Amino acid sequence: MATFEKLTAPSQGTAIRFENGQPVVPNDPIIPFIRGDGTGVDIWPATQKVLDAAIAKAYGGERRIEWFKVYAGDEACDLYGTYQYLPEDTLEAVRQYGVAIKGPLTTPVGGGIRSLNVALRQIFDLYSCVRPCRYYEG
Repeated sequence: MATFEKLTAPSQGTAIRFENGQPVVPNDPIIPFIRGDGTGVDIWPATQKVLDAAIAKAYGGERRIEWFKVYAGDEACDLYGTYQYLPEDTLEAVRQYGVAIKGPLTTPVGGGIRSLNVALRQIFDLYSCVRPCRYYEG
């Protein structure tokens, strides 16, 4: 397991691993999350409640997410210092746990990053935004 400068990983939970490019998801995955800036402050707590409730309902309490707060954007600068919009701790947590979820991030002015969203896509080679949907009659 990686060591972090200013983060403490959850003491419970299991990392998602990949076999032949496919995720192997344990019953208690550790999932890093970036709360986000601006509306993220309001959106994230509601999102977490919805996800936790959906998992509890779907799996009858046999599965749960161990949330791991990591930092990017303005909140990262508050913890790591000026212009530290995307700290190495956050990148390492995403690498180690294989997945992450993030809220909306402000595009920083100065500091050498034109967009945190673009930086994350480039670092992790994420160039598609697939949002499958299904229509349910009624």
